[in-house]
Amino acid sequence: MPRLINRGDTLVTIAGFDNAPTPPIFFDHATTIVGVVELSKKTWVVGGYIPGLERRPLKRVNNHAAGLLDVLVAWRKKAEQAGRTIARIVVAFEAGRDGFWLPRWLQANEIEAYVIHPSSIPVPRGARAKTDRLDTAMLLRAFSAWLRGDTDACRMVAIPSREQEDLRRPSRERAELVTERTRLINRMRSLLTLHGLSQVNPNTPATRRNLAQLRTAEGEPLPPNTFAELERMFERLELIKKQIKAIEDDYIHPARQCVLEREESGLAEQAQKARRQLATIAGVGAATAATLVSEVFTRNFAHRRALARFVGLTGTPDESGSRRRDRGLMKAGSARVRHTMIQLAWRMLYHQPNATLVQWYRERVARANSAGRKTFIVALARKLVIALWRFVQTGELPNGMHLARA
Repeated sequence: MPRLINRGDTLVTIAGFDNAPTPPIFFDHATTIVGVVELSKKTWVVGGYIPGLERRPLKRVNNHAAGLLDVLVAWRKKAEQAGRTIARIVVAFEAGRDGFWLPRWLQANEIEAYVIHPSSIPVPRGARAKTDRLDTAMLLRAFSAWLRGDTDACRMVAIPSREQEDLRRPSRERAELVTERTRLINRMRSLLTLHGLSQVNPNTPATRRNLAQLRTAEGEPLPPNTFAELERMFERLELIKKQIKAIEDDYIHPARQCVLEREESGLAEQAQKARRQLATIAGVGAATAATLVSEVFTRNFAHRRALARFVGLTGTPDESGSRRRDRGLMKAGSARVRHTMIQLAWRMLYHQPNATLVQWYRERVARANSAGRKTFIVALARKLVIALWRFVQTGELPNGMHLARA
């Protein structure tokens, strides 16, 4: 099979993976097999163009990756039987829950692979039938047009390496554990409030030690089923706190960073250096720095607008004729990063009062109402993420900001 050039493995700086792929300069339809895959849990639907064949084959495979490879090999043989010389095989599929293991596996088998952004595929506005066959045909038309140089036909997603994907796991796992911890504490508060114990704080070790001595508003001990449920919740809460502490000690807090520098290399070491650099700014905690580095600053953006679009902090204009209105944030980017940046923007008002960006915000909201303050805090978050991105890339501290004490 043809040897391809992997565009997603070049790691030069902390700006980890390359920009999203662009259409090739030259596309020879007579020597290229074009395939698309509609992924699902049970069966995959594979469609494509084969040089020398007029029909567009459509195959269902049950053994997924191995079956896909068998289909591509069979298509190559059919093209050669038709008198064509195959110099290139390209395959694409939509990004989804399957992640990026498939394009990496295809590239290891010397097949050129692309991942299409799902929202970039144009679909009819009216009601339409939806089947895997129709979706595959629509995907094939868009991908073929993109290969011919029509960049508006669809957009590709940059394929990360295994190391780049693995860097995101600790911060994401910690965020899920923190959410679960909050849910458990709120549930325990509700159970205690049902018996008139709303003043008891379940998030303290003393509450669990003295759980058997608690008395309800009627002066009675906690009912047995409620007591047993609270005991189980305390056990889960203790386990969650232990797991959060393990993640923070190993990946986030500075206490272990010297150990990680000796154990890690490559992109992981660069990410550690970027996290330490970002955490030196007053108001940027270790957990926030870890999230921003793993989710944002290990990517390479062409310009600041691309960064703002990725985070989802750009507006959504709605214009038609004389009508002009804004439908709020785009919300098409990373919700995790967007929420982190808005929280960080609020914190910067306290920790960085002399920063130029904070002063800009206060001048804008001096006469604004509560809705105006929320609007401008989003604008501050957008400016802030761009300033922090430049700080990580160049080391230039944003104007007026100061570093935290050692």
